[in-house]
Amino acid sequence: MELLHCTDLEKVYGRGDTAVRALDGVNLQVDRGEFVAIVGASGSGKSTLLHILASVDRPTAGTVTVDGVDLGRLDPTRAALFRRRKVGLVYQFFNLIPTLTVEKNITLPLRLDKRRPDPAALAELVGALGLQDKLQALPGQLSGGQQQRVAIARALCYRPALLLADEPTGNLDRRNTGEILDLLGLCHRSYGQTILLVTHDEELAAQADRVITLSDGRIVSDRRRG
Repeated sequence: MELLHCTDLEKVYGRGDTAVRALDGVNLQVDRGEFVAIVGASGSGKSTLLHILASVDRPTAGTVTVDGVDLGRLDPTRAALFRRRKVGLVYQFFNLIPTLTVEKNITLPLRLDKRRPDPAALAELVGALGLQDKLQALPGQLSGGQQQRVAIARALCYRPALLLADEPTGNLDRRNTGEILDLLGLCHRSYGQTILLVTHDEELAAQADRVITLSDGRIVSDRRRG
């Protein structure tokens, strides 16, 4: 079943002779439960595409539908709610709140909605990510790999329709990179999580079921593993 649909997506920054076309007619469909890697050189449009799919940015032209929601129809307030409830975001830099414990960082999206986390679901999530003994620690007391685990847990605590990961291992060494990729694979297999992973690393992309290559804002390759 289709989860995400982009039609003739364009994004232009600036005007006239200084205009930069970051996306140029992108058409993309992703089904529920797919693990998709988006690769390409710097400036190819990868992060721009992810920001539009997360409703962080708006396209210049074209349409985007995620889980039945037409993102072009969202005002800023509804777009913020959409990001919180429907999309999990994981970045290269962990964006944790340094004064909150691991547990409070993970459950922040729920708490912003004045919802209490389900204890059993939280225990399952932190157990799967190996954080059960770190819940009362502060981010500054954790390694980089552990902080990224917290960021992933926070992104998943709402059980979002879509997990968007923008270079999530770019700030980690190879060992921690492997661990984070293993965890994304676990989320995909165990939770049926739909994942879009942006990376410049072809080796990392090979972990996905499907690899899409962007160049100059266009999809130039879309290949499935196996």
